[in-house]
Amino acid sequence: MATAPKKAAAKPAAKKPAAKAAAKPAAKKPVAKAAAKPAAKPAKAAAKPAKAAAKPAAAKKPAAAKKPAAARKPNAAFMKPMTLSPVLAAVIGAAPMPRTEVTKKIWEYIKKHKLQDEANKRNINADDKLKAVFGGKKQVSMFEMTKLISGHLS
Repeated sequence: MATAPKKAAAKPAAKKPAAKAAAKPAAKKPVAKAAAKPAAKPAKAAAKPAKAAAKPAAAKKPAAAKKPAAARKPNAAFMKPMTLSPVLAAVIGAAPMPRTEVTKKIWEYIKKHKLQDEANKRNINADDKLKAVFGGKKQVSMFEMTKLISGHLS
């Protein structure tokens, strides 16, 4: 038991002189570190551009190997001619047509008859023909319109 207290007493004594000794050179070390840091930074900066220069060269090879982008093909499901209900056929015509064409024709009809709401352009005011397509609603939003039209396609 006598050895343990001696070690504990020796440690604080050893720490105090070391702390004082470290404090004095610490004032000198920042000056030395400051002088050493600028020399180290240009070396890192010089190394980084070399890496950066190597990366674009590697990136250019796959880019050159890529094929040119092909023209985007339409989805076959959108291009499939759909059969129109008699109610919808009265508005845009009876011929089978793709969904995209149905939407275009509806918008042509809306623009031609000035059925877009003046205050809120997203709303469509239905006339008698469109009211039958919209399920009796007098006014629908353009987003709701596509949903209602899809019920008339088969």
